[in-house]
Amino acid sequence: MSSASWALQAAMFTALSADANIKSVLGDPPRVYDEVPRNAAMPYLVIGDGKESDWSTSTDTGTEHALVLHVWSRARGRKESKAVAATVRAALDDAALTLAGHTLIGIKHQSSEYLRQTYGQTYHAVMKFRAVTEPT
Repeated sequence: MSSASWALQAAMFTALSADANIKSVLGDPPRVYDEVPRNAAMPYLVIGDGKESDWSTSTDTGTEHALVLHVWSRARGRKESKAVAATVRAALDDAALTLAGHTLIGIKHQSSEYLRQTYGQTYHAVMKFRAVTEPT
């Protein structure tokens, strides 16, 4: 059986890559990365760090996932990073993702934080999601 965490990441990548609204803000094919290529064009989205926790009950096995996604932009001001973050949220919040070897019980947006990097040329949106999966 595949890792629940990897199955969720792969399903998120597939859904984001196929979404027309994501393509409109991140290009076609969309700039959605696990590891950002050198000299990648901005804006882009990084599927970042995650955490898995046991979510099992006395009768069912499950995993709770805390996911962090990062939007990076060099446009002037926060408008672009916030627009990309809103589009990502719309694509993933309550999404019906298909996972290999697992069932997604649900995925919900928890928070977004908008930051200007200290050198002032890059804007960063940090998005947090919570998901719950069960093995199939």
